[in-house]
Amino acid sequence: MHPRCAFKSRLYLKANAPRKNGGSLDVDHKELDVSALMSRSITECGTHRLHGEVVVPGDKSISHRALMLGAMALGETRIEGLLEGEDVLRTAAALSALGARITRRDDGVWRVYGVGVGGFTEPGDVLDMGNSGTACRLLMGALASCDLHAVFTGDASLRGRPMGRVTTPLTMIGARFMSRDGTRLPLAQHGARDPLAITYRLPMASAQVKSAILLAGLNTPGVTQVVEPRPTRDHSELMLRHFGAEVTVRDDALGLREIALTGQPELEGCVIGVAGDISSAAFVIVAALIVPGSHVIVRGVGLNPLRTGIVETLFEMGADIEVTNRRDVAGEPVGDISVRSSMLKGVTVPAERAPAMIDEYPILAVAAAFAAGDTLMEGLGELRVKESDRLSAMAEGLKACGVACDEGAETLCVHGAAVLSGGGRVAGGGNIEARLDHRIAMAFLVLGMACDDPVRIDDGTPIETSFPGFCALMNSLGADIVGA
Repeated sequence: MHPRCAFKSRLYLKANAPRKNGGSLDVDHKELDVSALMSRSITECGTHRLHGEVVVPGDKSISHRALMLGAMALGETRIEGLLEGEDVLRTAAALSALGARITRRDDGVWRVYGVGVGGFTEPGDVLDMGNSGTACRLLMGALASCDLHAVFTGDASLRGRPMGRVTTPLTMIGARFMSRDGTRLPLAQHGARDPLAITYRLPMASAQVKSAILLAGLNTPGVTQVVEPRPTRDHSELMLRHFGAEVTVRDDALGLREIALTGQPELEGCVIGVAGDISSAAFVIVAALIVPGSHVIVRGVGLNPLRTGIVETLFEMGADIEVTNRRDVAGEPVGDISVRSSMLKGVTVPAERAPAMIDEYPILAVAAAFAAGDTLMEGLGELRVKESDRLSAMAEGLKACGVACDEGAETLCVHGAAVLSGGGRVAGGGNIEARLDHRIAMAFLVLGMACDDPVRIDDGTPIETSFPGFCALMNSLGADIVGA
């Protein structure tokens, strides 16, 4: 009998850990729930139904930005609901190495004592960003207009991801880069002594590239502008305003979005509330939809309209989803999501929706596996340069579990089980290579909840990067996830 994945392990960050430049990451000794951290192979053995109310971890995108802008502000920034996953903890450690002081007390509130715009000091060691492409790219932007030297590295997955889309505009601002392999990590960066404001038209929609340029613009005289081919998540713009920066957004007659930031503001520390991550909530939502007899409520989920493409798509597929208790938290819309198991139908998801749900395609493919008819997802080229080639990983995993699908260069067509077998279930039984990708691992664990045979993930440790306690949370609703 396998022990359940929902165990506790102790992960300690040394209190008042000194940094060579005087910054510190001051975290009280606390037992954190790192459910999947010690368990590599994980199996979902089938679920009868899911029922209950849960709160998912804080939004990862907002958590990264709250820490970074807090570190670039003057005074104290208090962050409530910060995601305490490995990716965000890497961001906190890097910022402390750059001179900020960051504390976490037993009340769960994180406090950041910033150094002001342009106040970062040169780190005494390499900045290891772990698995987080967002943290790495945004921090490269924040340092691009600071006259200091930094070296970035990460885990095997992050070292394989291209950074050229960020280094190109940051070079125009005046930063210099050197890499062992084109623009891949490890990468050395020296920020501009006299940064130049630029107007940069993104060749493809990317919130990470946009945010990196805006963060570089904070310490740059003049107005820095970014032009998007289509709107992407706007957490950076909203939070920059919350800290006191002057940011304007305008949509032109051609449908392009222009974002302009006035440089060298004096950011002021403030209070940030981090809502539940819609990307994390999506795994719970889809699980409740595909497991018969389920009813789950997810409380306090962020509903930024530039992030809710997954909800819009599931509505189109016939999902029984209700959003209630809508409210506003630190400028971000928030609500509770009630989900009941549903008979889904296949749809076509247009390419223009991709920026609003780019991280949710793996779990959408799982929903599509249990739908009636074909689901065609278009414009998925960006998935090939995520933590893994997610497009190929999903296609291979679905086929291993008995789900027919067709993989194109930028498309995935899933032939739903309701057509193939006359019902809403699939065979399962696959042994899935997660490829060090947290979303691939979680997506196939969710798929296994409604399969006839157990689905096994080769390595569940990456789940900790974005959804600490995933196994425990799902098991509390009635799932049967076990770890070897």
